[in-house]
Amino acid sequence: MKIFISGGCKNGKSTHAQALALGRRKASRPQAASHPQAASRPLYYIATMTPGDEEDQARIARHVEERRGLGFETVEIPRGIETLLEKCDCTGSFLLDSLTALLANEMFSGGFDPLAPLRIREGLGLIFETVDDIVLVSDYIYSDAWRYDEFTTAYRRGLSALDIFCAQSCDRVLEACCGMVITHK
Repeated sequence: MKIFISGGCKNGKSTHAQALALGRRKASRPQAASHPQAASRPLYYIATMTPGDEEDQARIARHVEERRGLGFETVEIPRGIETLLEKCDCTGSFLLDSLTALLANEMFSGGFDPLAPLRIREGLGLIFETVDDIVLVSDYIYSDAWRYDEFTTAYRRGLSALDIFCAQSCDRVLEACCGMVITHK
């Protein structure tokens, strides 16, 4: 199952995505009698954020603490998401948190790269073809009406294109809003 979850900042996306990833892994366990490897599939947390300040460091520390003892193996992939296929056992369950940070890293590390969304889309396409069980998190940043500079506008458009690609490619599409989760697909 491929699940995409989006929503506003601090609306519970990561917590819900974590519960979904854990639930997906548990859902595979009843098959253990006929498929022993299903019960022992690895559970990966794909961390994409590169901390830029103390607030980011605090958020990362909070997420690490929330995952403590749950069985996640954290794999940091701030750029080049397709390397997930080389670094992880592709039969595992994955939680990728988040597309928002991944795009920021790819698009703005070492200068402005307008082709970053296309590269990420290609990487995600390979991942979707290879893994069966993944939960992806993204931030919904499109509801205001401000005018932004060309770089922010390009970033927002790039993230929107990635979100649409994920929504089309995933089996389930969820939105976290005001602490509730809405199912769109």
